[in-house]
Amino acid sequence: MTLQMSIKSPLKFGLMAAAALAAFTAPALAQEATEAAATTMDKGDTTFMLVSTILVLLMILPGLALFYGGLVRTKNMLSVLVQCTLITALVMVIWVLYGYSFAFGGSESAFWGGTAKMFLAGVTPASEAATFSDGVMIPEYIFIAFQMTFACITPALIVGAFAERIRFSAVMLFVALWVTFVYFPVAHMVWDANGLLFKMGALDFAGGTVVHINAGIAGLIGAIMVGKRTGFGRDMMAPHSMTLTMVGAALLWFGWFGFNAGSNLEANGGAALAMINTFTATAGAILAWTVIETLHRGKASLLGAVSGMIAGLVAVTPAAGFSGPVGAIALGAVASGACYYFVAVVKNKFGYDDTADVFGIHGIGGIVGALGTAIVNMPGLGGAGGEDYAVGSQFVIQASAVGITIVWCGILSFILFKIVDMTLGLRVSVEDERQGLDLASHGEAAYHG
Repeated sequence: MTLQMSIKSPLKFGLMAAAALAAFTAPALAQEATEAAATTMDKGDTTFMLVSTILVLLMILPGLALFYGGLVRTKNMLSVLVQCTLITALVMVIWVLYGYSFAFGGSESAFWGGTAKMFLAGVTPASEAATFSDGVMIPEYIFIAFQMTFACITPALIVGAFAERIRFSAVMLFVALWVTFVYFPVAHMVWDANGLLFKMGALDFAGGTVVHINAGIAGLIGAIMVGKRTGFGRDMMAPHSMTLTMVGAALLWFGWFGFNAGSNLEANGGAALAMINTFTATAGAILAWTVIETLHRGKASLLGAVSGMIAGLVAVTPAAGFSGPVGAIALGAVASGACYYFVAVVKNKFGYDDTADVFGIHGIGGIVGALGTAIVNMPGLGGAGGEDYAVGSQFVIQASAVGITIVWCGILSFILFKIVDMTLGLRVSVEDERQGLDLASHGEAAYHG
């Protein structure tokens, strides 16, 4: 009898203790379950964004560096590689110090993000960043890094407009000023929920205004203010290596899938749509440029094919998540034709020396893409717009966003180029230019023998 009670008493006590513990912890567990239901951070999305971020870096180094490097003369190849490399490093540091805060710091301002996240204050591995789906989050560090690569490639695009004759120190100072006063505010205006263009309802999936129009306008102003290359229109200035240009262009296309699909922020059907559009728009643009060039000049060139490739990629960037695949083909083809006209006709007519056609391809392609996004978003064309989608009003919004970006970038870029010219001087000497920037500015040569 005593033995039986000694066995039952601990059992009864244990059951009572378990019940009490459950009653005590139930509210806490319920709260955790509610929070888990409210937000989720999926490892698949996280992995997808890690890869996308690295792909955008590949676009710059070595993609853009080789693309531009092949387009210049042998004596300036290394200078382009140095500029792309150092711009990337400089902007990474600036982005972490204050760039991320200026763009996405949480300010209610329509023009900049404020100073709350300078030096990435308050950001930890547990910090979350929102995606386009309610309750679906990704680590904030990934969002910071992904947007950082966009901030790096945009000023690197600009240098192609005045390659072969600008001071290296001038490039670095201009980039530091330009990202601060042009890129960060435009990124905030377009992609932050409090931004001016975001609130207007402007559609820019992956950077038609923020990256390409911005870079194209700054490139045109820089090409004019730096001036033409010595011997422009008289000396042979053909690309020294179309092989490297092709390799660079192919790496750009490859990395662009991170650029466009990654801008969906989640590994789902939206990313798949951006991916296939990055295929189809580019293919349509390559074919269109080649046909136009053949009709105009009688021959299809590799330079034309890769120019069409970049034009298609630029044009589909703002529309990647909104267009259907067939609409993307049309958008790429139309943009390619517009870019060809500016590269082959307008540039020659006005005589400005845009070395790598930054304005003709990125500027014009970005404008056509931004405006065309309003059209290809129509559900009747396979776009993502809803049944009540109004293409006319959206086109007006897109045109307004394009105009604001052009004016903001144009005025400030002119002022910043002027400041750099007055302090350091924009241009190298004629002697240094004739020798080549590789040796004159960096004391190295891209090739030996």
